[in-house]
Amino acid sequence: MILCLDACALYPVALREMLVSYAKAGGFTPVWSARAAEEWARAAGAKQGEAAEMLARGDAARMRAAFPEGEIEASGDFDGPDPADAHVVAAALAGGAEAILTFNLRDFPPRALRPLGLVALHPDAFLAGALKRDGTRLRAALAEIERAAAGRGMRAFLKRAGLPRFGKAWEREGDQTGESPVR
Repeated sequence: MILCLDACALYPVALREMLVSYAKAGGFTPVWSARAAEEWARAAGAKQGEAAEMLARGDAARMRAAFPEGEIEASGDFDGPDPADAHVVAAALAGGAEAILTFNLRDFPPRALRPLGLVALHPDAFLAGALKRDGTRLRAALAEIERAAAGRGMRAFLKRAGLPRFGKAWEREGDQTGESPVR
């Protein structure tokens, strides 16, 4: 599955680290627009200062190295609520994506994406669904993150990251499998 990552799926560090880990494990193939990477770096700088922007640019370079075909220079028109999102749709189409991963579902309505063969997915729904269909790989990919979250618990960590459904599913699935919450 090829997913186009919107800037809002790249900027929160926790979510980006989860997505990159899962993609590196073969869970999906990420693509993103060059503009989304720039938006991510600028957002980090605006919210956390120049050092955070430089770190974001370094993280973007590491993503480009890990996924050499991932960053796509693309532009186009998009008949959606926010014309500024046209670069995301153009990158999704150029990269052969099946879906756009975004917190901003209202900016990518089904009526505008369906004719293009795309859908928009919320990261919480995507990761909760991935846990059901590819749980072993996803859990292995996130094992290091789970260990880092051990102090407050993975469910609380995921909820704070804006992924409450995924957190609940993570906890529930761990209980059903008898797996320790932290390996």
